[in-house]
Amino acid sequence: MVEPNRPFRWDLVRPDQLGSLLDDVGEPRLFFLDDLIECAARVLAQCADGELYFVGRSVDSLFDLLSGALADTDWSTRLHSLPLSMFGGDGRDFTPDEIRQLRTNLTADGLAPADLMRGRPTVFVDLVYAGSTFGNLYAVLRRWIDDDRAQWDVIRRQLRFVGITARTKTSPNTWRWQQHAAFAAELPASAIRNVSLDGRLWSYFGDYQHKTAASFRRTRWSDPDVASPRRDQDTRFALAQAVRVVAAGRTPAVRRQLADRLTQEPTISERWLRDLQLALRR
Repeated sequence: MVEPNRPFRWDLVRPDQLGSLLDDVGEPRLFFLDDLIECAARVLAQCADGELYFVGRSVDSLFDLLSGALADTDWSTRLHSLPLSMFGGDGRDFTPDEIRQLRTNLTADGLAPADLMRGRPTVFVDLVYAGSTFGNLYAVLRRWIDDDRAQWDVIRRQLRFVGITARTKTSPNTWRWQQHAAFAAELPASAIRNVSLDGRLWSYFGDYQHKTAASFRRTRWSDPDVASPRRDQDTRFALAQAVRVVAAGRTPAVRRQLADRLTQEPTISERWLRDLQLALRR
C-alpha cells in the first residue's frame, strides 16, 4: 500500500510550534515586499476564482504572503502549497513506482482527476522560464486522466497555469514561453496567464533565496525523511523570513495595499474579485 509523502512545513499562520527555534536568528529584511504584493495581486486577479496551487519552492514567499493576507477570509482554504520539482528532464520518463507514488501524493493534495472536475478551476502558479515544470505536470495529469477515463472535455476548461516571468521590455519579438509549450495548444487560450516580476527578484526567488525544505525531486517522493523538519542555519533563516512575510500579510497596511492594487486589474469588473477585495479591506 503506497502512502502519501510530503515534505514537512511549519504552519506559519499559527506558528505556535516554533518555540525557541528562531531565538538566535536575526530579523530578515523584506526588501522585496512591495514587488511581492503587486505580484500577489496580479496572480489573484488572474486566477478565475479558482483553487491556487503554488508549485515547488520558488513561489514560497508568494504563498506565505497570501496565506497571511487571506487568513481571515473564505479564501484561506483555497491556497495550497504543492511541493514538487519536475524541471526539465527530471520530470519525464518515470518508472511505474515513481508514477504510483506521484499520483498518491497528488491525490493527497486534491489533484486526482476526479478532483479536477470540481466546480472551481484548478490554478497552478510557478516561476516560469521555458515552462518545463508546467509541461511535465500537465503530461502527468493528462495521462492520469486518460487512465481513469475522466472527462477531459470538462477538465480542460478547469485547468489554468499562471506563470511568473522575469520582466523584460515588450516588443513584437518578445519571447513568450507559452508559444513554445506544446501542451498550451490543447487548452483554451484563457488557460495560460503570465505575471511579470522584476528580473532580479525573479532570480532571487528562483535561484538564491534560502528555503525551509529541500527540493522535492523524484528521488525524494517516497523518502520518509522529508517529513522531518530541518534545523540547520540556512533553514532557520528561511523560516524567520517566511514568518515575517506571513506576519506582513496579516497587517491592515498590506491587505489595504493588495486591495488597492486589485482595483487596477481588468477582472475587477467580475463579482468574485470585488468580493475578495472587500474581504481584504474588512
